[in-house]
Amino acid sequence: MAGVVVVGVGPGIGLAVARRFVREGMSAGLVARSEATVKTAAAELDGADVLPVTADVTDEVALRAALDQIIEAYGVPDVVVYNAALIQADRVGDLTAEQHRDAWAVNVVGAITTAAHVLPAMAERGSGSFLITGGMPLSKPDYVSLSLGKAGVRSLVTLLDQQYGAAGVHAATVTVSGGVGPGTGWDPDDIANHYWRLHAQAPAEWIHELVI
Repeated sequence: MAGVVVVGVGPGIGLAVARRFVREGMSAGLVARSEATVKTAAAELDGADVLPVTADVTDEVALRAALDQIIEAYGVPDVVVYNAALIQADRVGDLTAEQHRDAWAVNVVGAITTAAHVLPAMAERGSGSFLITGGMPLSKPDYVSLSLGKAGVRSLVTLLDQQYGAAGVHAATVTVSGGVGPGTGWDPDDIANHYWRLHAQAPAEWIHELVI
């Protein structure tokens, strides 16, 4: 298997997803903005075939280069998980236009860049999964930029399915509706099982949004 790529790996969902997929014998390409973060995640997966790469998802050139580095090492991935997000509390009027663009760049545009870079090759092969960590099943006025961003990736999944679904690419969001933490109702290891479930679905069973 060509493996999994987790963009926005960290100590919560990102690491748990990587751990779940390497348990199935997959290689893992890990991408994070911080070198310390991505190396720590790689160390947590000691014994697995892991390639940690540093890139800021808002830097298109760097993100594409990171994906190319992973593809060169492992081939076109079986599954890509976009887990990057800018999570902050803000209400209408709190952010400048530039700050809204910055949030949108992380929450949505990075996912578009990632999809544009890997999905054509997945479609050519005839298989693959592109999974996005969603959230905010209901928009909240105290989290405007995040509400808009999660609505954006929900729409992106619909568009990706329309463009690539017939070619065998499964696009979906895992919409997390609460605060993530070990031992809670949103334990990252439990959440990670849902990503595997989506990836393992046959085309006739595809779900495009899983709310947990």
